[in-house]
Amino acid sequence: MRRLGLATLLGFLLAVFGLTPSASAADADLTFATDSATTTPGGTVQLSMTLTNNKTHDILFVYQTIDPTWLTTQRPDLKYSFTGCSLTTDTGSVPCAGTGPANLGPNYGSTIPPGQSRTVTLTLQVAADSGCNGNIGFYSYYYAEFSDTTNNSGGPVYTPETRVLCA
Repeated sequence: MRRLGLATLLGFLLAVFGLTPSASAADADLTFATDSATTTPGGTVQLSMTLTNNKTHDILFVYQTIDPTWLTTQRPDLKYSFTGCSLTTDTGSVPCAGTGPANLGPNYGSTIPPGQSRTVTLTLQVAADSGCNGNIGFYSYYYAEFSDTTNNSGGPVYTPETRVLCA
């Protein structure tokens, strides 16, 4: 009984001083998918990023980065680039606001209402003269602001790795 009292007191003190885990981790969720786990030199892979608003307020602003993993950067023979970008909306697919490894946030469009998702798909082009038998992977950090003036950030969030195979 004494242990229960001490645990209750400790929990109460943590709650009073704001040291309990916040629910903001569930405010927005960023997930990744690829249309293929493997490709060959000269091939492409579609890398999809889906941002879901799990909060009861609109997402008004998103900032997101995407960078190669450390292991990917250690293979100088792997050659690739992002050659296309599209945003999937309720009315279809539209080109992104920009393509590249910095500030992907504007690509999600303006407002993301509660319970809805936006998917940005980047086309990963592997160069025809790229090295083989290597993995290409990325990680991302993101920051989202909501209409109730709160925000949350997350990451690193890792993409599935794509294996480059020799043809």
